[in-house]
Formats: sequence, structure tokens, C-alpha cells
Amino acid sequence: MTDDRVESIGRQAGSGLRWSLLGNTVTKAASFVMSLVLARLLATEDFGVYAVALAATQFVMVVKDAGVMAAVIQWRGRISDIAPTATVLAFLFATGLYALFWVGAPYFSALAGSEQATGVVRLLTAVILVEAVTAVRSAVLMREFAQDKLAAANLAGFAVNAGVAISLAAAGAGAYSFACGQLGGVIVTGAIIVLLARMPWRIGFDRAIAARLLRFGLPSALGFGLEAVLMNSSFVVVGAILGEEQLGYYLLAFNVSSWVPGMIGTALRYVSLPGFSRLAEDQDSLSEGVRRSVPLLVSFVMPVALVMATLAHPLVTVLYEPRWDPAAPVLSFLAVLMVVRMITSYLVTDILISTGATRSTVWLNLGWALALLPALIAGAHFGGIRGAAIGHAAAAVLVALPLGLLLLRRQGVRLRAVLPGLVRPALASVVMYLYMTSFAAVFEGPALLELLLVGGSGLLVFALPATPPAVLSRLTRQGRAHVRL
Repeated sequence: MTDDRVESIGRQAGSGLRWSLLGNTVTKAASFVMSLVLARLLATEDFGVYAVALAATQFVMVVKDAGVMAAVIQWRGRISDIAPTATVLAFLFATGLYALFWVGAPYFSALAGSEQATGVVRLLTAVILVEAVTAVRSAVLMREFAQDKLAAANLAGFAVNAGVAISLAAAGAGAYSFACGQLGGVIVTGAIIVLLARMPWRIGFDRAIAARLLRFGLPSALGFGLEAVLMNSSFVVVGAILGEEQLGYYLLAFNVSSWVPGMIGTALRYVSLPGFSRLAEDQDSLSEGVRRSVPLLVSFVMPVALVMATLAHPLVTVLYEPRWDPAAPVLSFLAVLMVVRMITSYLVTDILISTGATRSTVWLNLGWALALLPALIAGAHFGGIRGAAIGHAAAAVLVALPLGLLLLRRQGVRLRAVLPGLVRPALASVVMYLYMTSFAAVFEGPALLELLLVGGSGLLVFALPATPPAVLSRLTRQGRAHVRL
């Protein structure tokens, strides 16, 4: 019965994930092209100012609704009973939070070493006002695995974002081009979500329902808020210690390392929260879902991380021009952080929330933060932006990952069953790393050719030992059948 339940939910989640991946892939590919254009139109300092505003925005984005959105996804009863109260809670909390950030923007910008970022912070954080209005409707679409509708809304919003941002950057608007583009895109996305969700607008407030939502949502929001602090605290530390120019290089490397979490992680969260929430109703089903999910995630993330780490210099040179090469040493270590982020932030956290253990996400991110901040400060002082990246990676591997696994075990998730599925990707990672470092050390040629030859062959070296023989045999038979046709 457990296998049937896992298969049923897996099919729904798989369909949603395909749509989510398609939408995210197109959006991230277009976002990458946009970043290439903006990197040529804007100065390094503009990226530094934007990094300060982005740090503030990414924090408010995850706590904007007091966890109401996660609570709606996990809710066991009828959504129509809680929608009016949930909508009011989300909007009131977001409005109060925005007021605090409006007042505190000058102090936050000064702390990050970029006082001129105040206006950009105030403009960019305004996106939470739109997101608060659509939070419940987005949660309902995620709960129903209607990722096709969310993908359509996000793609339309990105088209507006790109058009506004590039136009303003060409006109000399500097860091404001980022903020105006994102705000315009969020407004369009929100309007489409409201139309597609087809939920009647009912405003009301039930104290009992509000208390239940907040008991679940507030710890969840605090956990996500700490996660956002973790991922963006390095911008504040680097900006305050090393200045805007070095922060610009650091931001570029961090953005590259966030490609996979941004594309795959965001798509995964759209389905993992509702999927694990349903599996969590049965402990055996949840453990089986984890057993199947972890090896697949690791098998996808590890080869990408190894390419980023070993070919950071040609990657940055080809994509962003040689003047951005100081970002390459940073990227090599942030690739390690990327792997841990995918496991802890997009898998462990979602599983803990789905079981109702929202307080555990607070302890996970709090423990990570306590280790991270001194590591970042020491790293930036002694090793510049490269040292900050080393500190970020060390805290992730030595503290966050073990702590996350410990918290999963405390929730009764059987992790020992996951280990056999990790043997192949682990061995394949070692083989790929040794191969690529050896090949890159003797390779002489243009950076683009190095990326194609060393990176492409490295991915193949990983795929061969990582893929089970039965799967390889089936793929071989299918390939032969296509050749005969």
C-alpha cells in the first residue's frame, strides 16, 4: 500500500515538476542572457549596490506572509474555510514588514557599506506587497500541483522584468534598473496568478483559524528567514569589509553558483512541499519517498558543481568577459555551498515542514548561522572574497549538513536506506574530479574549447559509473532501435 501511495503522489508531483522545471529552465536561461547584457551595460559598483538591496529583498520575501503560504499548502482541511483569514494575515504581516524596512533601509545600507543603496532597497522590497496579495492563491496552485499555471505566470512576469531592466540600464539608471524590472515583473505575475487561481475574494478573520495558521506558519517563516539571512549575510559582510567593487565580483560568483538552486531548487520546492506533506501522513511512505529522492538529487547536482569548481576561470571568462575573472576563485568554493544548499534548503527543510516540525528548521538555520558569521568575517579579513567563500563552504559542510541529517533522524526518517543509492554517484564524483583536474592541468587552448571538451567529457565520465547497468542497458536498446528506424 505504501508503494502505491508513493507512486500515486509521485506521478502528480512528477507532472508538476516537469512543468515547473520547464518554466524555470526557460526563465533562468533568459535570466542568464539578461545578466550577460546587464554585465556589459552596468559598472561593477552597480552590481554591488544591487547585492545590498537583493540581500534585504530575499529576506523579506521568505518571511513576508508569516508562513501562511506554507501553512495553506500543508493544511489538511478545506481551503475555503481558511482562505479569508489567511489572505488577511498575509497582507497585514507584509505591510507591517515593508514599513519596517522602509524606515530601516538607510541603516541597513550603511551597515553593508553602501549608503546609496537605500532607495534601491526601498523600491525592491516593495515586491512583498504584491506577493502578499497572491500568497494564498499561489499556495492553492502549488497544493493542486498546477505548476503549469504558475510557470505561465512566472514567464510572463519575467518578460516584463527583462524588458524594463535592460531598457533602464541602457538609459543609465544603474542599480535601479534591476529593482524596477523585478517590481514590474512581480506585478504582472501576481495579476495572472489571481486570474488563474479562480478563487473568490472573501475577506474575513477567524481567531481560531488564525491561531492554527500562525502556530504552523511562524516557525516556518522564521526558519526560511534565517535561511535567507544565511544566504545573503555574505553580501553584507563582504560589502562592509571589502567594499562595493569586491562585492560586485562576489555577487556575480554567487549568482552563478545559484543557477542550480534557482532553477532546480525552486522547481523542486513547488512540488516537494505538497508532495512530502501528503507522504508525511504515513511514516513508511515518507521514508520511501526520501530514499528515492536523495540519490536523484545528488546525481544531478554533483556533476554540475564539479564543472563549476574545476572550470571556474574559463566559465567566468567566456560568459562575462575577462574583466570579471576575479570572481572565478570565489565560484570554485561556492560550488561546494551549492551542493549543501540543495540538500539542506530544498530537501531537508521541505521534509521537516511537511512533517509539521517547523521549529526544527529554525534550529537548523540558527546553528548554521552561528557557525557562518564568524567564518565569513574571518575569511573576508584574511582571504578577501575567496576567503569569504571558503568560510561559507566550510560552515555548510561541517555544520549545516550534519545538523540537517540529525534533525531528519529525530523525525523518524530512516536515512540508512538512502546510503546504497548514494554509492554510485559518490564514486562517479571522485572519478570525474580526478579526470577533470588532470585534463584541465594539461589542456592548452581557448577558454570556450576548454569548457566544451573538459566539461563535456567530464559529464560523460560521471554519467557512465553513476547510471545503474539496467538503465544503461535499456538506453542502449532504445538507441539501437532508433538507429534502425
